Amino acid sequence: MDAVELASGPLASGKGHRDENFPVASLLIKAEYRPPIMAFYRFARAADDIADHPSATAEEKLALLARMRGGLDGDGTVEAMALRQAMAARGIDPVHAHDLLNAFVRDVTVGRYADWDDLIGYCRYSAMPVGRFVLDAHGEDRGLWPANDALCAALQIVNHLQDCGKDYRTLDRVYIPLDTGLDVAELGGDRASERLRAIIAGLARRTRDLLDQSAAFAALIRDRRLAAEVAVIHRLARSLTYRLERRDPLSERVHHGRMEALFLATGAALPALFRRAA
Repeated sequence: MDAVELASGPLASGKGHRDENFPVASLLIKAEYRPPIMAFYRFARAADDIADHPSATAEEKLALLARMRGGLDGDGTVEAMALRQAMAARGIDPVHAHDLLNAFVRDVTVGRYADWDDLIGYCRYSAMPVGRFVLDAHGEDRGLWPANDALCAALQIVNHLQDCGKDYRTLDRVYIPLDTGLDVAELGGDRASERLRAIIAGLARRTRDLLDQSAAFAALIRDRRLAAEVAVIHRLARSLTYRLERRDPLSERVHHGRMEALFLATGAALPALFRRAA
């Protein structure tokens, strides 16, 4: 089967940007910036669907991801070539897309992480390039990258902790560092043990340290609408870290409901917008 067809068709999960835990090119973002961000999202979603497909072989996945990489420079998948055009039109560095593909290759080839530094090393490719792309699309100062990187790593780890059971059961993939004392088999249970709950809570607290490092991020962004979206994302992430300290992601809901997320988002966005407008 043709690689382009696989990337865009049979391997697609059907998941879209409104299904993500955090906003993607929301209406807070100016209309002129949404097309390149959505092109990057569609590229990332196609690559994620390939890496996470439950029945495709590792060899098939790696071949498809290589086809996506080819589209960033020449012939390749529809999503990659569309992103290449969007980046070229706006002078955006393609390094972020290449970095992101490195993470999906790692998803196919690496299933365990030794320690926190190992996990952050993964986030360097799986999460940080996403925020860096958005900043570059807006023409923001690259001096903001350290704050961006801390926030994006936090978002990635929150997602990993929420989905730790599903990732293990469906993909045999474990992002909880092994040096925490994790018994991997416990992730396949219906309910977390007290020991596993303590491990998850400890990682949630450590993730909140990353959010503390990025607390001033939104206020440093020149574009006030992007600043408002970053403030929203930060607020949602902080709320989820508190939940992960108190709830069992194997047996309890951690994700925000729609109205709850809207309430938190409004409370974060309005002060950011009015502070920048003043």
